[in-house]
Amino acid sequence: MYRSYEEMPKIRLPHGQEIKISDSTIRDGSQMPGIVMTRKHRLRIYEYLHEIGIEKLECFLYNQRDKDVAREMLNIGYEFPEVTGWARSNRDDIDLVLKMDGIKETGILMSVSDTHIFDKLGLKSREDAEKKYLDALQYSIDHGLKVRCHLEDLTRADWEGFIIPFVKKIISIDKDAIIRICDTLGLGIPFPEAELPYGIPRMVRELKRIGVRNIETHTHDDFGLGVANSLAGYWYGANWSNLTFLGIGERAGNSELEKILIFFITRVDGFEKYNPEKLTEFARYMEKEVRIHVPRNKAIVGENIFAHESGIHTAGVIRNPFTYEPFPPELVGGKRRLMVGDSSGKDVIRQKVEEVAERLMGLKVKVEKDDPRIQEIYKDIHRLYDEEGRRSAISDDEIKKYVEKYFLFEPVIDEVKVEEN
Repeated sequence: MYRSYEEMPKIRLPHGQEIKISDSTIRDGSQMPGIVMTRKHRLRIYEYLHEIGIEKLECFLYNQRDKDVAREMLNIGYEFPEVTGWARSNRDDIDLVLKMDGIKETGILMSVSDTHIFDKLGLKSREDAEKKYLDALQYSIDHGLKVRCHLEDLTRADWEGFIIPFVKKIISIDKDAIIRICDTLGLGIPFPEAELPYGIPRMVRELKRIGVRNIETHTHDDFGLGVANSLAGYWYGANWSNLTFLGIGERAGNSELEKILIFFITRVDGFEKYNPEKLTEFARYMEKEVRIHVPRNKAIVGENIFAHESGIHTAGVIRNPFTYEPFPPELVGGKRRLMVGDSSGKDVIRQKVEEVAERLMGLKVKVEKDDPRIQEIYKDIHRLYDEEGRRSAISDDEIKKYVEKYFLFEPVIDEVKVEEN
């Protein structure tokens, strides 16, 4: 029934809400240990996010470097991503945002777990924390800012005793405030039956129940569940997710923007507003310029995502890419690569021989799978693995030598022998 990408049925979100993405690559991502993002890096990331169509990004404004980059992004004048600020819950931080003419929204950090309230901030009580947070919120609203309330460490907080009454007070001040579910240590679980404080679906349902209009997830990946938790948030009614490209960030990082983006574009009905064609180029840029290592098997943008070596897979892809590729390479600006290795069959060798022969001769070349010369190349290659202990794939340069040996030189030798006879 399904033999092409177009024929595959798509998923519908149960709540039908408009989905939006905010990006924290420049803010949270820049805190990844061992990397330094220069002005040039941040501006290029901003350009990539614009080309993709991401709605918002957030940035620090604490030092002059941060302020200069924010000013340059604002001066470019793109409608998206909207440049937004970030502040701790104090008036001095919010004043930094207010002084940056052109920024209309800020996130406000509100640490809500007891370990953060008492051990990190050194406050005396939850009431002191609530008073501090609501003062910063009111100050922001009074000065015309839109707000995102970052409920830090929410998956270790007391929902019944603190979170629910606190959030009710937030939305009584600003009914349109974005409430950010911050799974700071990746403790969240995407299953609907999971209870608070771990269940992301339960969190979203509770926030909607008390009247929250705008819910955003910000999930870390310490247990490898970041993307699953972000998707669970959307599935149960959140309308925002805060992500980073390649999932960069502190410790194990954050939910990956590229994974969420491609899931919605390829799998969810009516979701065509983003342009993913720059994702692979974006990943190569981050690898080369920002020195972020991208594993070869990284989903969506890894070098191996469209690479095929085993005989069964390459044969299937040659006949119909839909057989073994979840989406077309060009969707993300990638390229299909057929590789010859110890698990390769004659189909991929024939395909590589045709490619190399065409480059050598400048003519369209067609070689049959049962051509005896393909059989000889197949034997030669597998002899390398079986008898010589080869441990790497066969390069195109090596295929070229086989083509020269079996397809170019041998016919000439045969002709010389005929003339001599």
